[in-house]
Amino acid sequence: MRIAATRTALPAALAAVMLISGCGIQQSGLEEGPEAPTGLAPGATLYFVDEGGELVAQQRDTGQLGSISDAVGLLLTGPGDSGLETDIDETTLTRVGTSVRADVVELRLPLSSSEVDGAGIDQIVCTAAATHIQAGGAEQDQVQLRFTDLVADPASCPVL
Repeated sequence: MRIAATRTALPAALAAVMLISGCGIQQSGLEEGPEAPTGLAPGATLYFVDEGGELVAQQRDTGQLGSISDAVGLLLTGPGDSGLETDIDETTLTRVGTSVRADVVELRLPLSSSEVDGAGIDQIVCTAAATHIQAGGAEQDQVQLRFTDLVADPASCPVL
């Protein structure tokens, strides 16, 4: 009978000690992390150029945020009848490759560097950055453009 009492008393005593000591797990404070994804989006934010040469965000209602490749592909189709302009030459090729490393979003574009003027580079960088950030990416991440003839240095969007 003594053995049976010891078998039940020992686990009960251990359980009581663990409850009192908290199993050695210390309570931690609030942890800071990256911003949460924004969730559903009515479409992609594309950047075009206004009459004064300034970058202007334009929402393309696609029913979803889509990928970075999708957004830049939409940008390459042009501003449509929005009254805005683009500094990217017209193209029928809109397939864009994307890879995201630790702090750089790399885009493989179907364009040579001569087909994109200075504001056009900012249009592409800002469109990619806005989509990346809206999908939960870090705001400080940069965008690197790979044209068919050269690779540009990583850049940040001047308006974000």
